[in-house]
Amino acid sequence: MAGEWAPIRLGDACTKIGSGATPRGGAGVYLQAGPYSLIRSQNVYNDGFHQGGLAFIGEIHAAELEHVEVLDGDVLLNITGDSVARACQVDPSVLPARVNQHVAIIRPDPNKLAPRFLRYLLVSPEMQAKLLSWAGSGGTRNALTKGMIESFVVLAPTDIAEQRAIAHILGTLDDKIELNRRMNETLEAMARALFKSWFVDFAPVRAKATGRDPGLPQPLADLFPGSLEDSEAGEIPTGWGLMEINNLCQSITSGGTPTRMNPAYWEDGRIPWFKTGELLDGPLLDSEEHITEAALRNSSCKLWPAGTILFALYASPTVGRLGVLTRPGTSNQAAAGLVAKPTYGVPFLRRVLSVAREKLKSIAVGAAQQNINQGTLKAHRVVVPDAEVAEAYSRVLAPLDERQVALAEQSRGLSAVRDTLLPKLLSGELQVRGRAAGSWA
Repeated sequence: MAGEWAPIRLGDACTKIGSGATPRGGAGVYLQAGPYSLIRSQNVYNDGFHQGGLAFIGEIHAAELEHVEVLDGDVLLNITGDSVARACQVDPSVLPARVNQHVAIIRPDPNKLAPRFLRYLLVSPEMQAKLLSWAGSGGTRNALTKGMIESFVVLAPTDIAEQRAIAHILGTLDDKIELNRRMNETLEAMARALFKSWFVDFAPVRAKATGRDPGLPQPLADLFPGSLEDSEAGEIPTGWGLMEINNLCQSITSGGTPTRMNPAYWEDGRIPWFKTGELLDGPLLDSEEHITEAALRNSSCKLWPAGTILFALYASPTVGRLGVLTRPGTSNQAAAGLVAKPTYGVPFLRRVLSVAREKLKSIAVGAAQQNINQGTLKAHRVVVPDAEVAEAYSRVLAPLDERQVALAEQSRGLSAVRDTLLPKLLSGELQVRGRAAGSWA
């Protein structure tokens, strides 16, 4: 009967609970061309599965981990480290896949516990608090064991259709958030494709050089030269040159961290303070933590204006990631804030940094701590067109970037609705009636 709830022990309701291992050879065996995904803790977030930084392994190492094959619908739980207790369902697009030792597969019997319902249970504030408490109870390092997970008791509707109905309501919101995320990925792919065509492949210049139509409106086509010349970077359009990133910017400065020993720097803070883990190559609406005006006055933090590009300087896998402030904010010292010169524009500088990322990351990998410094970033040289061409690119791309911000803001609002409904639905305070017994069965 809909409305009846009962405790369920995960060990009694799941057909599999277990974690994997790092394949023999460590990180050296990860192959971007490998056919099997290796899911790690950096892919598992409470807001969903993140493909950024996904590792890959070959068939031999996948066979070693055959006992932790991931199936469509599996719930993944981070079980060690700073990300302990984060949970999501696997994205089926990354299958076939395995997990390493930091991630547990939880596979519920769908006749006893709906997988998507379990995922929402695990990310609920009440369950997150319990998981974090358990993870910190067994030693100095946060960790959840198989025995702990098996002993978890969750409260759920006895009617599996009602579980599915609750998950459907929450999932509809998450599906729209995911659609917005994918739309933003598409918009960014379009922006980078145009940048590559104009400023890496020099397609309009090559077309004009061979007498072909560059496929651009005439006023825009006229901005591109009709020939190429040799340079230390190879063949580039005539009149273009190499320029340090510093010369594309009004300023490049690093952030800072106010001392946490002074509560006046953090309590009731309203100034966004970003960490590099929050830089995901898109617009930055708000930060996880905030600082006060006093913290800004008495620390090395810089208050940057909206439109500033934050670029991660430290530590794999975040080094090279970026984000664009949509309102004034600051960051920790692991990021630099780049304010673009108006003659080049934020959209142009943003994609310059995206293209430069791989070279800068290779410099970081060669460093002792996989970091780059502000001087390295400033001095990095890139091919730069006439300012009129760069400005034209920024003008063309501005509406696409604004659309990314609008979609991110919509997703933020949907997340707030979901987070309000989630504890009410998962506690039974807000009941699903009428359709629960059939439509989602």
